Formats: sequence, structure tokens, C-alpha cells
Amino acid sequence: MADRTGGRRRAASALAAIIAVLALAGCTGGSVDPSSRFEPVDAAYSADVAEQLDQVLEQAVALSGSSGGVAGVWSPWSGGWTGATGTVDFRENSPKVTEETGFHLTTVTSEITCLILLRLVDAGTLSLDDQVSEYVDRVPGLEGITLEQLCRHTSGIADYYPGLEAHFITNPERIWSPNELLAGGLATTRTGQPGEVWAYSRTGVLLLARAMEEATGRDWSQLAEEYVLEPLGLDDTEIPVPGDTRHEGSLGAYAAGTGADGKLDCTVIHDDSAQSSSMGASAAGARSDLDDTRRLSEAFATGAIVGEHSARELWTTEHLGGDAPVWEQFGLGGAQYGPLRGTAGESAGSLTAAFTDPETGLTVVIALNNSTSGEAFAREAAFALASIGSKAKASEGREQPLVELPWSLEQATAKMQELALCPTAADAVEAEGEKPAEG
Repeated sequence: MADRTGGRRRAASALAAIIAVLALAGCTGGSVDPSSRFEPVDAAYSADVAEQLDQVLEQAVALSGSSGGVAGVWSPWSGGWTGATGTVDFRENSPKVTEETGFHLTTVTSEITCLILLRLVDAGTLSLDDQVSEYVDRVPGLEGITLEQLCRHTSGIADYYPGLEAHFITNPERIWSPNELLAGGLATTRTGQPGEVWAYSRTGVLLLARAMEEATGRDWSQLAEEYVLEPLGLDDTEIPVPGDTRHEGSLGAYAAGTGADGKLDCTVIHDDSAQSSSMGASAAGARSDLDDTRRLSEAFATGAIVGEHSARELWTTEHLGGDAPVWEQFGLGGAQYGPLRGTAGESAGSLTAAFTDPETGLTVVIALNNSTSGEAFAREAAFALASIGSKAKASEGREQPLVELPWSLEQATAKMQELALCPTAADAVEAEGEKPAEG
């Protein structure tokens, strides 16, 4: 652990950062709007563009086996669109999804945690090169792993989620302690030596959150509120307390079960709508809505609330490795696909993706409430929406930018079809005592 002198230095630096944030908030009416740099047109897309986007959202809901979904696409030079389809869950007389319906943020939550790290680095409280063992000294096997590697997912520590996913899906209201989740990840074979390869790890993000809590003496929710949520005006984003498992009015959560042979069984759907945030916590446990997620995505992609040096660190990218196309890169806390930066993720019963092009401001968010087809499905759905939004015609007096996406709408929708493991077939699906509504 750090000595007392270091602790006093960090505390003083943190205090200075608090003053800076308050000053910033005061100068901007309480929050920073990261989209303002793009001077967005306050208008809706044309009817034909909106119709295309509606069709993709409806297709994503049907292919994923969701009861409903919500999405938004914004092209600052043209306008924007928000859409909602279906019902919040499969219960009888369930409310319809609206553009204001909340949803699980899934692993997009990790963006908040990594932005906190960069804000603490800006304040001089922490350094990206700090070893996690300096702050988390009661967990063995962390030698040589830096805070930066935890955010870049190059620590070599395995993700706890795959090994525990079945438990999360079948018993979603169970409250998990952080130590249980860390033990699950640390007991799994390492993905490589620190700094060698990229492999997404919720375990690493939880370790980062613990290190920051130890360094500051404050919990994640306090750090998130001060350094990210309040500066961006994210009033509808939070990690619910672990025991708060009911989220009335928000998108539910569903996942297909497995048969006696251990294979996916699309005729059985587990209802994970009532679930504890503890299974994801600072890595994947937050809840949000379209407007907040848009702001978070824009801030994360542009580095709007971090210093110039930290913004460069945030998006100093490397190739994902393996057979990934050259245009798939990873940064500090997120990925870059062509010009789009952000995250596509899953948690028990939910899929969410949020991406922004920092040059043009093109932003897309989508949330679905069936996790069976995985995060790659959410990513391709977002890519399809982005393909349409990138071609929206410029409003009068604005210039049409060239957004070079390395995929087409046809390619993205074809990939959605390929990845869809349990598309909606209402007469063949039974959801734990409930039968889902048609289509």
C-alpha cells in the first residue's frame, strides 16, 4: 500500500480536481454537453431515413428474441432519430417500450470506470503505470499488472463472466460479493502475460475499481458521480444497490436456457428481469437511458471530460489481434471499429451497444432485452444503424461529411442474421410460466 505521504499527496490532488470539476460545472450550467463541439442540427431525420432505422430496430428485436428494444442515431450535420418497439417484457399487458425506457448499460459501464481512472490521473492521484498490487495488496498474483492494463484489457486476467454466466441467468437475484467474482476470474487460466494480448475482462475492471477506492477512500458510486455522472449531467445513470432487483418500467431481461445435453434450448427462456447489479457492478452493473448513454458515448469517444494527455492515452489504439480486421482496434476502456469508438456488451438478459465517431459526431445507441445472441449481435445491429445514419443528407447550410465505415448496411444485417441464435418464434417459446406476445 502507498505510504502516508503519498496518501496526503493524492488527497490534496483529489481536492484540487474536485474544485476544477465544480468550476467547470459552474461555467457550463451544471454539466458538459460533449455534442456541442459538433454543433448538431436540431431536427429529425427525413421520413425515409426514419423508416429504415425503424426497420433495423424491429429486425434486431425479432432476431435477438427480445420482447422490445430502444435505439437512437444522431448525425450532427443532419438531425437524429430515436425509436422504440415492442413491450418492456413478455408479461401479459406489458407496457410498450418508449424512447424514455431505461435499460441495462451492460459492459458500457466499464467506460465510466475507465473515465474515472483518467480523471484521477489528471488530478495526479494515480498514474496509469501504477501497479494494482500497490493498492490491492490482499489479492495474490497481481504483480506486474498496471492500472492501464486493467482498462485496456491486456492484464492477462481472465473474465469471470463466461464461467459464471449460467449461474447469473438461472439465479439473477442472488447478491454476489466482489471477492466471489474476483476469485472466479483469478482462478481461471490467464489469457497471457501482462501487456501481451487483448482479452476483455470484467475481472480486471472490478480490480481497477477496487484500486481506485483504496487510493481515494471513496466508493465507486461517489467517484462516478463526481468525475463522470455530474459533469456530464447523467441524471438517469446509476448502479442500483445490489438488493434493489426490481426495475419497473425498464426493459426486462431474458436469456435462452440449455437442454439436458448442455446445448442451447430456444424453447426455454429464463426471465432475468429482476436481477442484482452485483453480478456486473463497476464493470457491467449500471442502468441508463438513451439520452444519458448518448452523452456518455460522445464523451468517451472524444475525451471531452479528460485532459489533453489523457484523451490521447484513451485512444492510442492497437490491433485486436488474431483474425480481426485491421480496422478493429482497442483503446483504453473501449474499442474502435473504423471511425466509431465505444463498446458493445452483454449482461444476463441484456445487450447494449454505444458508438461515436469523434470527427463527425455520428452516434448510435441500441439496447435489447435478450442476451442469447451475444454482444457481437448488438455490435452488428449498431453497425447497421450507423450505416443508415452516416448517409443522412445534410441540412441546409451544413456540409455532408464523408463517414468511411468499413462495412455496408447489407453486410451488417447479414451478420445479424448469422449471429441470431434464437429469433422470435412465439408459438415455440415458453418463458418460465409466461408465453411471449406475438412477434
